[in-house]
Amino acid sequence: MDHQVARQAFLKSVPVMAGYIVLGIGFGILLRAAGYGVLWSLAMAVFIYAGSMQYVGVSLLAGGASVITTALTTFMVNARHLFYSISMIDRYKDAGRYKPYLIFALTDETYSLLCDGRAPSEEEAHRYRFLVSLFNHSYWVTGCVLGSLLGAVLPFSTEGIEFSMTALFIASYTEQWLTSHDHIPALTGLLCTLVSLVVFGPERFLISAMLLITAVLTLLRGRILQELTQGTVPCENPTAEEKNPEEQSPSRGLTQGTVPCVRGEEES
Repeated sequence: MDHQVARQAFLKSVPVMAGYIVLGIGFGILLRAAGYGVLWSLAMAVFIYAGSMQYVGVSLLAGGASVITTALTTFMVNARHLFYSISMIDRYKDAGRYKPYLIFALTDETYSLLCDGRAPSEEEAHRYRFLVSLFNHSYWVTGCVLGSLLGAVLPFSTEGIEFSMTALFIASYTEQWLTSHDHIPALTGLLCTLVSLVVFGPERFLISAMLLITAVLTLLRGRILQELTQGTVPCENPTAEEKNPEEQSPSRGLTQGTVPCVRGEEES
């Protein structure tokens, strides 16, 4: 069973692997160009593990930023984690020894893989989420170290590399749009961000956008839960309980922090 869970977690993380390794290489090259070697790249990948913040961190290190400036910048860049991680509280609350690492490793891409609540089984759910998080982290560390090593031996122009994180966010958004039947959360995020950008400008829109998104999704929470209980999330690798939906009520799936899985007519 352990091997089966590890296999499923690895397959789930494969889409992130290519992106993380490529983006990590970009970060390693930037950090090397700023005069910091492979140990710095390794340490930042292991202990910070925040792609966008690590890219910003290169500028902070090179510019000799103060601790206060670094702390405020980190909060601004990573404030979004405070909002979308709220939806994982029920799923992580009984994770036991896995819980500290699950909290630490909840990046944007890991969240996008785990937010649907699917797992091989209830008994293995926490281990499955832990392994998905660990695989993703290992890809990021590998990419950052490779980038630093490549940057030391090969000449690179670092112009435009910082856009790679934006490209990954766009890819994650597109993937969720294509795989989800309910586009309200995606449209909410897009529209709230655009409104905040227009009202507050590019330097101050992030926090206001997160607050606005949280408020709108809170108001729409009832409708979103109703969509889930009606089986709008497609099945993947159904468990024994999912093969017999009459044995598992929608409310039971929601109270346990998992998304109820009901086959669509096209899959009958």
